[in-house]
Amino acid sequence: MKMPPRHVAIIMDGNGRWAVSRGKIRLEGHRAGAKKVLEVIDWCKESGVEFLTLYAFSTENWKRSAEEVDGLMKLMGLLLRTKVGLFVKSNVRVRVIGRKEDLPAPLQRQIASAEKRTAQCDGLNLQVAVSYGGRAEIADAVKRYAQDVLDGRVEASTAPSDEVFRRYLYAPDVPDPDLIIRTSGEFRLSNFLLWESAYSEFWKTGILWPDFGKDEFEAALESFSGRERRMGGRFK
Repeated sequence: MKMPPRHVAIIMDGNGRWAVSRGKIRLEGHRAGAKKVLEVIDWCKESGVEFLTLYAFSTENWKRSAEEVDGLMKLMGLLLRTKVGLFVKSNVRVRVIGRKEDLPAPLQRQIASAEKRTAQCDGLNLQVAVSYGGRAEIADAVKRYAQDVLDGRVEASTAPSDEVFRRYLYAPDVPDPDLIIRTSGEFRLSNFLLWESAYSEFWKTGILWPDFGKDEFEAALESFSGRERRMGGRFK
């Protein structure tokens, strides 16, 4: 395989269907999916991937049942609380992007603690999208840019360049995803990294997220290595 993608982003779809197909409650699917996350982190480190972004909870997911949402919030908090030591030991930096102010206060504290404890880690960069929406991110960036214009910190005579606008995104220092993987067979982006995915390569599988294996991960990377990435230009 050629050089691996620097940044892999994954839409982790199919947890609920995985659970229902086994006669379990949906939260059991999310628990199984959480275990898969730890495996994927190891695969990324082994493969030389530098950045991993996981779509954990969208702005639209708040519409789900109160029971499922509450269970997901507690599960994410538990993972951050119990695995942060492992992340530090494994040199994994953890960051969360999204409208964190909408999350329960205990989860906000757990996120802040995990980000602080792993801030000096310089191995794999793990970015988790929680209460995240691509449209929300762009809208929030526009609000911050407009406020800077009103405050006189930015010259408003011309529209901002891509480089300038990027500074207002949730994680401006993280490179755009080279490869986006989606499980469960769906073809849509589902409001994920809309600005950042302009030239991302896509790979999808019908396998549900808890069953996603190392073979599929390696197949995605192998597929990526064979792509011609022109970024809107042309090869001579």
